Amino acid sequence: MSKKKADTKKTAEQEKINEEEIKKEDCEEVNPLEKELADTKEQLLRVTAEYANFRKRSEKEKNESFTFATAKTVGEILSVIDNLERALSNEQEDYEGLKKGVQMIYDGLMASLEKLGVTAYGEIGEQFDPNFHNAVMHVDDDSLEANVITDVFQKGYKINDKVVRPAMVKTAN
Repeated sequence: MSKKKADTKKTAEQEKINEEEIKKEDCEEVNPLEKELADTKEQLLRVTAEYANFRKRSEKEKNESFTFATAKTVGEILSVIDNLERALSNEQEDYEGLKKGVQMIYDGLMASLEKLGVTAYGEIGEQFDPNFHNAVMHVDDDSLEANVITDVFQKGYKINDKVVRPAMVKTAN
């Protein structure tokens, strides 16, 4: 009996070893899938982190660009403000001198706007274009061509081809 017990014990041990080998084989078969899943999860986490960093960086760059553009604009206009302060502090009652000073300030402001790429438009005699002009009045006059601007109530301004403010005009025919 002891031999039978020993054989039974050996058989049980052999079956246990076989079961462990089968489990190892199953693990090896599942292991590549689990490894691939883990790699995919890791890639997804990295891509998500990179995207979050990209969004933060983009937002920061946008804010810096806005701040830079605002500073450049204000820097151009500050000299006009200085000239206005000088004109207001002047105690002379000379109308011609005041008019000349205001004209100089206007010219300086227009030069500053031109440096920033802003141009004025909307002159009498120009062709009316609804993309750039806002017609607030209309007059019938046979001596004028159709869709011609007869009066400008407010000049229009644009930066490159983008309208900042349309010109307010009166048109004919």
